[in-house]
Amino acid sequence: MSKLSCFKCQKEVPVLGTLGRRDECPFCRADLHVCKNCIHYDSKAYNECHETQADRVVEKERSNFCDFFAPGASSLAGEKKDNLMAAAEALFKKT
Repeated sequence: MSKLSCFKCQKEVPVLGTLGRRDECPFCRADLHVCKNCIHYDSKAYNECHETQADRVVEKERSNFCDFFAPGASSLAGEKKDNLMAAAEALFKKT
């Protein structure tokens, strides 16, 4: 069993086996098989995806049929953002 952090509510969602296209977050009912929950998602990359063979998906927060989907991005992105914000605050903290 793995865990995924929902892109919308940021709550941890347990994932049993593979994540289906119709699976939803039990807390906010957002779709889970979406670009923003994928390890390949990057808002700064071309088409916002690091997977070069994936078809273009316009709606990044809606369920899709991408064969390259792999859960995990939002939990990593949330931790990275928190760490970067803490480092920036420490750097520019006035004493």
